[in-house]
Amino acid sequence: MNKDRYPVTGAGFGFRRCMSETLKEIDPNGFDFLEIAPENWMGLGGRFGKAFKQYTEKHPFMAHGLSLSIGSPSPLDMDFLTRLKAFLKEHNVRGYSEHLSYCSDDGHLYDLMPIPFTAEAVKYVAERIRQVQDVLEQRIAMENVSYYAAPGAEMTEQEFLLAVLEEADCDLLLDVNNIYVNSINHGYDAEAFLRAMPAERIMYLHIAGHYNEAEDLIVDTHGAPVVDPVWSLLESTYDQFGLVPTLLERDFNIPPLSELLAEVDQVRSYQNQWKMRHAQTVA
Repeated sequence: MNKDRYPVTGAGFGFRRCMSETLKEIDPNGFDFLEIAPENWMGLGGRFGKAFKQYTEKHPFMAHGLSLSIGSPSPLDMDFLTRLKAFLKEHNVRGYSEHLSYCSDDGHLYDLMPIPFTAEAVKYVAERIRQVQDVLEQRIAMENVSYYAAPGAEMTEQEFLLAVLEEADCDLLLDVNNIYVNSINHGYDAEAFLRAMPAERIMYLHIAGHYNEAEDLIVDTHGAPVVDPVWSLLESTYDQFGLVPTLLERDFNIPPLSELLAEVDQVRSYQNQWKMRHAQTVA
């Protein structure tokens, strides 16, 4: 893996407050980096704040936001961005990403709503992303999100995502599970979608579990182990793009850290298999 290409390397998992005591008890060689939702840690004091500061001094961290609401009709929250910038700098966070969606208008919603796939929305969202990058003084990555309806769509999800990345000149957090979920729910070829992604914009990957509601409906829950079709798509992702750093997401039904690390080990096993195949090809 080109260590200069990505802000982190290897495989990691999402750090939650419930892990503040247990993380120090596990082997730090069992993971390469951690990811947090900055909204859950900004301005936090007490024992959680102290523990977090100690961990950020020892481990590489990425930040994956929840409340930027890049597609919202409301103005960007500049106060939040100012505080976020200070937080990222204070804790030496390696990179910041957000969802290509929106979650607020007059108030915050409790879900990530899909942005209409239109040329007008591309221009609107891209301008807001550029504003965020200007305020933070760094590139950010937008994540391809799961969605269950596409109201007013004038282009495909793939076309919309690629247009936003190009217009905003930002990076991509490529969520492998979301590709699979959307491919089932909306009937497209996951491998073809993957091949269309711009390698030079990928910052890192997400992989997660989901819930099968019906044969043609999958709900992106981040509350279960990763399943075989998603592991296979991750393998294809490495074959397509090389060893992109990969983050295991688990937001609900969080198991003991030993179980999470077993899945991180699975990510590493696919990375090691790619290394072996690549070495044989080069030889």
